[in-house]
Amino acid sequence: MTQRAKIDTDGSENTADEPRVVHRVAGLTSAEVAERIARGEVNDVPVRSSRSTTDIVRGNVFTRFNAIIGVLWVIMFFVAPIQDSLFGFVIIANTGIGIIQELRAKKTLDGLAVIGEAKPTVRRDGVATEVSTSEIVLGDLIELGPGDKVVVDGEVAEVDSLEVDESLLTGEADPVVKQPGDPMMSGSFVVAGGGAFTATKVGREAYAAQLAEEASRFTLVHSELRSGISTILKYVTWMMVPTAIGLIISQLVVKDNNFKDSVARTVGGIVPMIPEGLVLLTSVAFAIGVIRLGRKQCLVQELPAIEGLARVDVVCLDKTGTLTEGGMDVTELRSLNGSDETYVRKVLGALGESDPRPNASLQAIIDAYPDAEEWRCTESLPFSSARKYSGAAFSEGNGDTSSWLLGAPDVLLKAGDPTLAEIDHLNEQGLRVLLLAGTTRELDSADVAHEARPTALVVLEQRLRPDAADTLTYFADQNVAAKVISGDNAVSVGAVAGKLGLPGAENTVDARHLPTDQAAMADELDRNAVFGRVTPQQKRDMVGALQSHGHTVAMTGDGVNDVLALKDADIGVSMGSGSEATRAVAQIVLLNNSFATLPSVVAEGRRVIGNITRVATLFLTKTVYSVLLAVLVVCSQVEYPFLPRHLTLLSTLTIGVPAFFLALAPNKERAKPNFVKRVMRYAIPGGIVAAAATFTTYLVARSYYSGPGALDAETSAATLTLFLVSMWVLAIVARPYTWWRIALVATMGGAFLLVLVVPWLQDFFALKLVGVTMPWTAVAIAAVGAGLLEVAWRWVDRRFPA
Repeated sequence: MTQRAKIDTDGSENTADEPRVVHRVAGLTSAEVAERIARGEVNDVPVRSSRSTTDIVRGNVFTRFNAIIGVLWVIMFFVAPIQDSLFGFVIIANTGIGIIQELRAKKTLDGLAVIGEAKPTVRRDGVATEVSTSEIVLGDLIELGPGDKVVVDGEVAEVDSLEVDESLLTGEADPVVKQPGDPMMSGSFVVAGGGAFTATKVGREAYAAQLAEEASRFTLVHSELRSGISTILKYVTWMMVPTAIGLIISQLVVKDNNFKDSVARTVGGIVPMIPEGLVLLTSVAFAIGVIRLGRKQCLVQELPAIEGLARVDVVCLDKTGTLTEGGMDVTELRSLNGSDETYVRKVLGALGESDPRPNASLQAIIDAYPDAEEWRCTESLPFSSARKYSGAAFSEGNGDTSSWLLGAPDVLLKAGDPTLAEIDHLNEQGLRVLLLAGTTRELDSADVAHEARPTALVVLEQRLRPDAADTLTYFADQNVAAKVISGDNAVSVGAVAGKLGLPGAENTVDARHLPTDQAAMADELDRNAVFGRVTPQQKRDMVGALQSHGHTVAMTGDGVNDVLALKDADIGVSMGSGSEATRAVAQIVLLNNSFATLPSVVAEGRRVIGNITRVATLFLTKTVYSVLLAVLVVCSQVEYPFLPRHLTLLSTLTIGVPAFFLALAPNKERAKPNFVKRVMRYAIPGGIVAAAATFTTYLVARSYYSGPGALDAETSAATLTLFLVSMWVLAIVARPYTWWRIALVATMGGAFLLVLVVPWLQDFFALKLVGVTMPWTAVAIAAVGAGLLEVAWRWVDRRFPA
């Protein structure tokens, strides 16, 4: 028989007739802790929520494109005026901005991580104390309760019906019942009961701790956005290398021009092929997203989670702790089968005292019914989400003994029991009902609930979160399907969901009747919105079934029963007050325990993805027209029309400055898949039109101008056309227009006009329009190019819908 551990305060032995008493281990003394710290036997694995400062600087400075641009920049210092080296200063500024923003994000993440950090309870000098995970030393005695995560490897010292889930490490879904002397694996978590274990491996000696450190590190990878950009950059590099070689040969060997001028124009052709700002802007957008969410007490443990939640089309909600607040209130006690209410109150008080870590339901009972001190617990069965009930056996003080179960009525009662109709009526009002039943069987027997005697109904009222209805409305407006998945009675769950205005709440499904086949389960999930009596394994299966239908699934939860589903979901969201295990596996932790924060996360993700898709079109249009211009120059055997200063000016006004504002603007459009396809279907025709219009103007100008200053005049005319076409690309990308978007485009146009009319700026950028005919010809060609852009992009939308 499993006995509830009792503390023998005087250290004496109990007789065989008395309940088993386990001597409580005192744990290490303060002196022993100090000795171990001095020897370095400390759990020093850093739980890092972000990259180190060194990694941030290295990641932003030492990039492939920075290396290429750095070499070209050094060359330009020796062969051209400072104006042609401006592109290098722009890279320094951009890299600096990236480092500063990521350091700000790191500070925010690290601060939030400290707030949300788990505090294991260790027993030292016989006193239980909460300490930081990093303060645990070898040999520490660590106490455990339901939902606690095992943070270091160890050996079980005390048990109180201790059941541990090791599925995150071994893949085995069934909880493991632990006995003294059994090993404890870091990374596992307690699903029922309690106990204590002695730390045998701390720090990097624990293999699972190493995995946990890797898993919790800040990362900028494993997202469609970033992998898509990497794919694009790979192809850009392949195009850039042969094109750059051809341009170098063309300008330095074939053409017999001034050497320094040829080098400058060659560099001018290579630099704009590199979309270096795209990677930077993506990092900045993510970092600013983290900072914004951090101000709302939302800890993003992995940056791509912002992106992932923006792609979500189904969000699975656990009722308790998500739609309702954690606390409950006992509103009524109904005696059954003639039982005495005074006696029932004593039973409930004793049951409350029997659990050292009560859940929300039992805590409400404890608050309503004080413990009967003369009753003594001789055996206990902790609550488990899988079995839906808990239990305890008592010596009542007068010589009588009794055993009791407390849990879900529809699990403890037989189908067709008349009491179930009464319970259904209560559930329809959104009330939660627990059944108190007596049993004559051993608590650790498999059929303990068989023929249990119904004694009383405990009616609990759940507190609805005041912001839950608005949040559900937001998801409905955004075409995100909400599925309420709870272990509670289906009718009760449906009533709560109905009060909050969830569409489809009137059609509730008892998960015990769900098909086990994944395809059939997925069909049921698509048709319905509210599910009750869901087991932890079913939650996991339901997430997998939804994913099998192509859904991107987010799962929210705060209890141990949610861990497996949180782990398997595309995005796991945990409440800050949730168990250590749920916080450990979730990508997003709502430290303020507010479900209403989720729309902010969704909005932030949509802003990042939607805006990066916009600005990526700008950057890659430049890459396409730069490569095509270089190819046309090589094939035509003419001088490259631009110096670096010209393209620095164009890039700043048509891409750099506008992209920064566009990337940080609000954007509520739901994220769509196929990032590479969506960007390239615009960038390729845009780049082709820009290159064709610019080169046409250049060839016309070459036939129009002659004499010593002809090349400068030809360059100025080509620059005007390229600027106007690029501005039209910007104008299209900026749609739909708002006052600030119109102002942004107009400001960029005004800045270029300023360069054309101010003499010293004309000299600085080597831009001076000569005559009247050719400049207006350049404008006319640009106008034709703008028209072609409109036609091409409309055709692309019809021909290649994303």
